[in-house]
Amino acid sequence: MSADERRESVIRAAITEFARGGYSATSTEAIAKRVGVSQPYLFRLFPNKEAMFLAASERCFAETRKVFAEAAEGLEGEEALHSMARAYQRLIADDPDKLLMQMQVYAAVAAAEAAGDRGFGESVRAGWVDLFDSVNLALGADVDEATTFLAYGMLANTLTALGFPAGHRMWSGFYASARPVT
Repeated sequence: MSADERRESVIRAAITEFARGGYSATSTEAIAKRVGVSQPYLFRLFPNKEAMFLAASERCFAETRKVFAEAAEGLEGEEALHSMARAYQRLIADDPDKLLMQMQVYAAVAAAEAAGDRGFGESVRAGWVDLFDSVNLALGADVDEATTFLAYGMLANTLTALGFPAGHRMWSGFYASARPVT
């Protein structure tokens, strides 16, 4: 494998490991083991654990933006909104590690900033702004619609992370926002 292919493998492994264990409880040894490389090799690809975490975080944001962009392509208004909501439902159902990684990202930033490390969150905030901007654009630059859409997305993230099954009554608001346009 080339270094770029290994780097890609490390990012995928980091998403899985950090999603399941969080930033603090995940060791670089676990990531190396998942990839099948030595720990020192990881540090040839990434300078430290934080860089691996931030690369995994950036990947999750980028893939979510891509899901939304593809779902909204050629659509406007409510059609775009509903298509993006359905696509996000599929994403979190098909790849729960990405959802759990998102939740771990928010927790890690909150913990770092509570300890006085504001820099840790800069990359994450930039990813969130890019995500918001892409949703806002797809919804016709309607800030209220974008805010509501992402608020329901965070509700979906929380319900999923807490283990509420998709048919639970707590999901009704999210499903209402994702209902097909008639």
